[in-house]
Amino acid sequence: MLVSCQQDDSNKPVEDEDVLLGGATSIDGAFINIFQQPASNLNEVELQQHLQSDIAFGDQFVTAPNIINGGLGPVFNQTSCESCHVSNGRSPFPSGVNDLRGLLLRLSMPGKGPHNEPLPVPDFGGQLQTKAVFGKSPEAKLSWQEVEEIKTYLDGEKVQLRKFNFSFEQAYKNIPAGMLYSPRMAPPVIGLGLLEAIREEDIVALSDPSDQDGDGISGKPNRVWDVQKQAFATGRFGWKAGQPNLLQQTAAAYNNDMGITNPLFTKEACFGQEQADILSDDPEIDLKTLKAATFYPQSLAVPKRRNWADADVKRGKELFFSIRCNSCHQAKFITGTHQEFGFLSQQTIYPYTDLLLHDMGEGLADNRPDFEADGREWKTPALWGIGLTKTVGNHSHFLHDGRARNLEEAIMWHGGEAEASKEAFSKLNKKDRQAVIKFLESL
Repeated sequence: MLVSCQQDDSNKPVEDEDVLLGGATSIDGAFINIFQQPASNLNEVELQQHLQSDIAFGDQFVTAPNIINGGLGPVFNQTSCESCHVSNGRSPFPSGVNDLRGLLLRLSMPGKGPHNEPLPVPDFGGQLQTKAVFGKSPEAKLSWQEVEEIKTYLDGEKVQLRKFNFSFEQAYKNIPAGMLYSPRMAPPVIGLGLLEAIREEDIVALSDPSDQDGDGISGKPNRVWDVQKQAFATGRFGWKAGQPNLLQQTAAAYNNDMGITNPLFTKEACFGQEQADILSDDPEIDLKTLKAATFYPQSLAVPKRRNWADADVKRGKELFFSIRCNSCHQAKFITGTHQEFGFLSQQTIYPYTDLLLHDMGEGLADNRPDFEADGREWKTPALWGIGLTKTVGNHSHFLHDGRARNLEEAIMWHGGEAEASKEAFSKLNKKDRQAVIKFLESL
């Protein structure tokens, strides 16, 4: 794997081809609501549909038997999609234990279910529910401690990294021995329809699970269970690519995050537990509502790149490619034909992800398998919009558990298949390191 700071002509980027990160969906701007804008290529009918779907995405759920948006819980994490995806951006790491914002914990026991899925935890299910309706108890409260470590660059400058040690308190039942857990932060929701429109064969073509080309990168697609088709499919969504499409991703979020049953997940997330409700109001949302909430992230605009002509940004992009960050953060795709929406079809896009699973090393490991993802593997997250995190969310927290307080820390947590690129970054001089950051901030 090339880790030299020398320019490699075979991996040299085209300077300005990626200005329209989201193809024809792209829009100009760098303001607080930039992630809440409709795609620029929607027709009038689609625009009205988007505006209606915005309402569904923001709906606050309450307890049954309320006729409007009833069915919350009985145990849950938040009451709406927007409670986690604030302004459609990435959630900040919570400032205290009493408001977790977009932080949640996936749970499982060792082993796999009949479709290769994680095994639910007896009395706790597949996700820790930290809130409950009146008369019920949260499954547990979450707390954490910060642990700091220092990394030193080749030029002697130091960077301070943090991570979290999580613990459970006030659990309503004894937590089973051997339970696995994985902290996850809510990611931004822009561009998801475009990622859904990428052809499966284009994703699979980038995989190299045995590293046959010897470049140190051995990405692979996750193979997950499609609930509607009752068949395995390539995963695209979630931190470990555990969901195959946006409809199922949205349905699972309703069910797990809010305790809302729906046509895809007809049983309560706490089904079989003593706190499960016995009401006969399922499903609590219909297919029309589910599709409306799904269309919203499908039809959001992707902001254009900014400052792409700046000399430092240009240098940073060259270095990003030279040290092979693009081996996983694949720059370019051309979408296929989306099965429902033409505005997502045949778009030349620059998401900077390959949607594959990669071993990210022991430092980022959660040690919890998820379908074919093992405890060290994560899906490459898309980078479009990453430079607007501070503008949209008033924070700069990154990685799956929000541990990184800025992009520099996020880079320095990379390991495993990304170890060589991380080491190459650490050997750059300070000006060049800052140039890489400026390139990322232009996305």
